[in-house]
Amino acid sequence: EQPTHIDGDADAIIGNTCLYGATSGALFAAGRAGTRFAVRNSGADAVIEGCGANGCEYMTGGHVVIIGRVGDNFAAGMTGGRAFLYDPHGDVDGLVNPDSVIIRSMDAKASEKCRSLLMRHETETGSPCATQLLEDWPAAATHFVEIVPIDILKIEEEDTAAA
Repeated sequence: EQPTHIDGDADAIIGNTCLYGATSGALFAAGRAGTRFAVRNSGADAVIEGCGANGCEYMTGGHVVIIGRVGDNFAAGMTGGRAFLYDPHGDVDGLVNPDSVIIRSMDAKASEKCRSLLMRHETETGSPCATQLLEDWPAAATHFVEIVPIDILKIEEEDTAAA
């Protein structure tokens, strides 16, 4: 179940287009972002507690963890990086744009990256939501999905075949 304090209709605490074109750095916000969060992000890592429409659009790098609801058209045109979405109710399928990404369960490597970012989020923000998820990470991890660009999957498959 989704941590109790996250309200999907809450006002954004950071505005529209945060991390637009970011090339590095990190952002941790114990609240929701507006629309077009991390658009064209090419290297920043971030944890937020929800975002409006068009999140991670045209993203080419970095890692984004979202532990609240997302708006529609998520990951449209995403060609790099990774997004990890907390999805305890199975809602994201209809919100993610499937043209350039797939939605899959996290493997061990993805789970560790997601957990590491959540731990930093908890440290930086004192987020009760992050604390709640981390208290029973094995159970919480089963409710996360990884958004992976199809282009990255092709490269990973080629690397595996060459090895």
